[in-house]
Amino acid sequence: MAEAVDILIAGGGPVGAALALALEGSGHSVVLTEARSADSYAARDAESGEARGTQSRDARAIALSYASRLILERLHAWSAIPVTPIETIHISQRGGFGRTLIRAADCELPALGYVADYDDLQQGLLAAPCSAKRLFGARLTAFDGATALVQTQAGELAYTPRQTVFADGARIADAHPAPAYSKDYRQTAVVAWVKTAQAHRNRAWERFTSEGPLALLPHGAGYALVWTAGPERAARLCALDTQAFLAELHAAFGDRLGAFLAAGERSAFPLALRYRRDEPRPRSLAVGNASQTLHPVAGQGFNLGLRDAWELARLARDARDPGDESFCAHYRRARALDRRAGIRFTDSLVGLFSNSDPLLTLGRGAGLLALDLLPFARRFVARRMIYGANGLP
Repeated sequence: MAEAVDILIAGGGPVGAALALALEGSGHSVVLTEARSADSYAARDAESGEARGTQSRDARAIALSYASRLILERLHAWSAIPVTPIETIHISQRGGFGRTLIRAADCELPALGYVADYDDLQQGLLAAPCSAKRLFGARLTAFDGATALVQTQAGELAYTPRQTVFADGARIADAHPAPAYSKDYRQTAVVAWVKTAQAHRNRAWERFTSEGPLALLPHGAGYALVWTAGPERAARLCALDTQAFLAELHAAFGDRLGAFLAAGERSAFPLALRYRRDEPRPRSLAVGNASQTLHPVAGQGFNLGLRDAWELARLARDARDPGDESFCAHYRRARALDRRAGIRFTDSLVGLFSNSDPLLTLGRGAGLLALDLLPFARRFVARRMIYGANGLP
């Protein structure tokens, strides 16, 4: 017999876990399913703290905006997450003039954002007090708008949720329709932890090249590298030995940080834009990567997803039935502006900066120079990156 529940969250990644916390005190019963087993989290808990920020944890950095910090503080999860602050962002283009510095002081904030280990973020969210029923090693395998089937290690469970929320990258195998929109950037992100001769001093670097952005985010004693390249070059970069890889990185980035001294294990991820306008099943919504997957440029993806979760929980507190069509429509309207702006912002940056067109190079340089000379423009861009479209004046 199926168990009745108000809200079932499919996907227990950071956005799904944050949504479960945000629903605390709402009066709704909540079930959270996470495909990874509880043993995998226990194993990470047992890891030595000395490994953090070293080569063993290189490919899991995630950028958090200052607004995300405020949300995580309200969820009572922030204090448990080790972070490295970003106080300044240096933006430039390779092979062209112009650069700008965006500083936390421009916005009268202690930091523009923070860099955290993905697993630490997840652990901090899971460690916060939560009355939701958490099922680890559990995956949503079927949902028809009325009944949800969840496969666990102990067998199959059935639920009749008022609302089913697909979070993070959750999908239903062989039943979830293709995204409403998909765009292959024909780019691949190479991620790794790297160390440079000069200390980072809490400065992040975003350097645009003809193949895409090269970002260095302060992370522990070094940097989290996100290097965008064409698929073939990315595969070659991952196959290089460490010294050859560091030499290629130095050639692409330049001398501003001195020599690149060390690099951890490299991973590569193909980049695409995917988003859906509506969840086609009744009594269902999507948040985070299940709703929109963005290019990593400007670090907007997780922060947009966290705002999805916060807004959904806020609206659900006043809803007698969090799954009826009027509630779903209300949520979609509430998130439409911020969501569309986030998609267009990152997509436009990729199109504008991922090329070597001489005229665009001049235009980009002039734009970066103007941004550097106009404090109000820098504040506007910073607020857009920190708070999203809904937080703009």
